[in-house]
Amino acid sequence: MLTGIVVAIHIIVSLALIVMVLLHSGKGGGLSEMFGGGLGSAAAGSTVVERNLDRATIVCALVFAFTTVILAIRLQ
Repeated sequence: MLTGIVVAIHIIVSLALIVMVLLHSGKGGGLSEMFGGGLGSAAAGSTVVERNLDRATIVCALVFAFTTVILAIRLQ
């Protein structure tokens, strides 16, 4: 029962992590330019949206790491 819940959380977080990484604007602009995030290279990374996206990506990465460890321990 618990393993199924952790697997569901792991799948949801992994998909969210993929989307969040793709939304980040890198050297080429990324997919965030498609949604109106392209403000030029002078303002890159300094907006509130970018900082919140960074925080959300870090939270998703931590949850992904914890669920990976939990699944590794439970499935031994």
